[in-house]
Amino acid sequence: MKHIFTTIICAVLFLVPSDGFSGGHEKDEHDHDHYHGIEATANDWITAFYTGKSESIETVENNMADDGQSVQGRYVGFGFTWDPRENEMRVGRVTPNSPADGALEVGDLFLEVNGVKAIPENFESLGFRGKPGAEIAAVIERKGMKKNITFKRGIVNGRLSKSQVLENMNSAEADEWPAKEFRIIDVLSKGNIVYVLSNATQTDYNVDLDYNVYTVNRFMFNDDGEVIEIANLSEDRFVLEQTGFNITR
Repeated sequence: MKHIFTTIICAVLFLVPSDGFSGGHEKDEHDHDHYHGIEATANDWITAFYTGKSESIETVENNMADDGQSVQGRYVGFGFTWDPRENEMRVGRVTPNSPADGALEVGDLFLEVNGVKAIPENFESLGFRGKPGAEIAAVIERKGMKKNITFKRGIVNGRLSKSQVLENMNSAEADEWPAKEFRIIDVLSKGNIVYVLSNATQTDYNVDLDYNVYTVNRFMFNDDGEVIEIANLSEDRFVLEQTGFNITR
C-alpha cells in the first residue's frame, strides 16, 4: 500500500440545515436552463470543472470576482506546496501565516529532511505530516547556497486568490482534466449562498486508477453575481482508499 506523501489540499465546507433554502432540484442533464441567477452560475461552474481545462479557466475568469478567494482545507503540516510530477522537492508556494511562512521561500530546494535525503524514492517518508508541534530539521538549497532550517508542524488553513487559482489551473494537464462521468444532484440557495452536490468518476493519473466521489461545493456571491468565495467538502479518505493509499500513524 502506498502512503500519503504530498500535501493534500482540499477546501472546507461548513454544512448547515436546509431550512430556508430554495432550489433542491436533481439534475440528470447539465443544461443551464434548469436554474436561474446565481444558481445557474454555480451549476455551470461545476459542470465546467468536470468538463475540461479550458472550460474551467473560462468559468473562473468570467465568474470569479477579482477579490474572490478559494478556501483551502485545514491540515496539519507546514504550509508549502511542490509539484510531485518533478523529481525534486522545490517549493512552489508558501501559505501565509503557516509554519513555513518566514522559514521557506518560493524556489527553495529540499536536500534533506531529518537526515533523510529528499530524493524521489524517499518522498513518502520525509516526515512532513503528523501531529502538531513536532519539530523538523531540514537542509535546503536557496540561491545556490545550502541552509539549515527548523520549523514545527502546525495547523494550516490557506486561501488562494483568483490569480493563484488560475495559475494552478494553467499548470494542469488538459488531457487529464475531464471526469469520466458526472452528475449534478442538487443545487440549493439561500440569499447569496449556493450549495451544489455532485458525483463524479475521475482518474488519478499518478496511479492510473479510477475513483468515484461525492462533493459539496459552497459558493458565496457578491451583489454583482460574482463568486467571492468558494469551498468544498469531499470524500478525501475514500478517494485515497480507492487509489491504493493507506493512512498510517
